[in-house]
Amino acid sequence: MQKNRREAAHFVDDYLPALLAQASQLISGEFHRVVTAHGFSVSEWRVLATLAGNEPMSIGRIAQITTIKQPTATRLLDRMEAKGHVERLEKDGDRRITLVRITPTGSRLVSRLIPLAREHEQRVLEPFGLQRAEDLKSTLRSIVELHRAPAAEAPEDADDDED
Repeated sequence: MQKNRREAAHFVDDYLPALLAQASQLISGEFHRVVTAHGFSVSEWRVLATLAGNEPMSIGRIAQITTIKQPTATRLLDRMEAKGHVERLEKDGDRRITLVRITPTGSRLVSRLIPLAREHEQRVLEPFGLQRAEDLKSTLRSIVELHRAPAAEAPEDADDDED
């Protein structure tokens, strides 16, 4: 029966990457309106949310997690550093390796949005129940882990439009 449904459906109606992209675009778009209403760009939100509560990380890793192209992430981090939201550090005194961490100012700013993001996530997942929601998130984390390239190998054409 399942096979017949798949054969009858349009390809993209049953194709995982298309479904993930559509779901991401719809759900992210809802929250992006909140982000911009609080004076952040979507990219700034992604970077601050990535760094919040984390150890300093490389620009490549930030680009990978936020799905922002690395050159774009570098320019964004320059602007965010000028605003005092993030700061760059040398890794173990090695000037060749730069890490980025969130500043106390950046932490205060993002701490206002994280509870709103959690509320949004809860509204999105509530219709599915706690167990199905956790199973979905666990499955997605596994997919990301299985298909993630190391930060040094992350493709330069990572999609800037997804969240």
